[in-house]
Amino acid sequence: MTDELADTEPRHRPGLGWALAAAVGALFAIGLVNLPREAAPLSAVAHQALTVAQPHWHTTEPVNEVVYGTRGFDTFGETFLLLAAVVSVVVLARRREPRYGYIGEEVEGSRERRGVAQGSRSDSGERAARAAEGGEQETYDAARPDTPDHEPLGVVRHETAHAMTVVTRNAAKTAAPILAVAGIYLCAWGYTPGGGFPAGAVLLGVVLLLYAGFGYPAISRAVRPGVVEVIELAGAVLIIAAEVLGLVFKGAVSENWLPLAPLQTIRAGGVAQVFSASELIEVGTGLIIAVFTILGMRHDWAGDDA
Repeated sequence: MTDELADTEPRHRPGLGWALAAAVGALFAIGLVNLPREAAPLSAVAHQALTVAQPHWHTTEPVNEVVYGTRGFDTFGETFLLLAAVVSVVVLARRREPRYGYIGEEVEGSRERRGVAQGSRSDSGERAARAAEGGEQETYDAARPDTPDHEPLGVVRHETAHAMTVVTRNAAKTAAPILAVAGIYLCAWGYTPGGGFPAGAVLLGVVLLLYAGFGYPAISRAVRPGVVEVIELAGAVLIIAAEVLGLVFKGAVSENWLPLAPLQTIRAGGVAQVFSASELIEVGTGLIIAVFTILGMRHDWAGDDA
């Protein structure tokens, strides 16, 4: 048996792996040694950010000036790369929708699958089997207890409850508002690098924390595709509007066109704060859509008969 496994298993090359790891480590070491020290002259981008951050943007965080000001158009592109990734996940993980009309690819694909799988079930049989499987899943979900507190003690079986224990649920209740406020603070004040993007990731973390503690039924109304996708689209429209209005009013994309408030206030950054808040909406909802689309994926595109 051991010899058969040795013949069928792929051969690994640990020496090559160690060599590649050592090369990467050497590159990191060289980069660390050559990092500019505190006495080194500032680069042109850093010098520009420190020069214009306070007078032009009324922000004391030069990194945010770079992200949403000097290279705001780059941030605009990066944000919409995330949108493109979310759309790709949704397209690849979506359920098979009913087809109306003649689509040659669909017909040929069905014929090919039937030809490959000898003795496969008929279409009507497959539909009946899928319907029965769906009914069994719904019955199982309905029979599951809401929390482990509703299960009898001493039952030897795997956990079937939607939610977790009362200790975990109370911990999630306590931590979720704190994390949500921290994420909004990151975005609203704009004195931390990146503002809206990390705040959107924090928003996803809050939703996943509640999902893990209370189960999907507790958050199903908040993460419905029809709701979250509309909010994500609104965030994308706000980002586009903030950038394009800079071109309209000031002659340059990402240029600040809003009146600036006093330093160290929420509205101090002008359009940078608008961009950051819009990015919070776009990133947070986009990550939620991608994660829960993957979690809800229940099909194989090849089909059961392939």
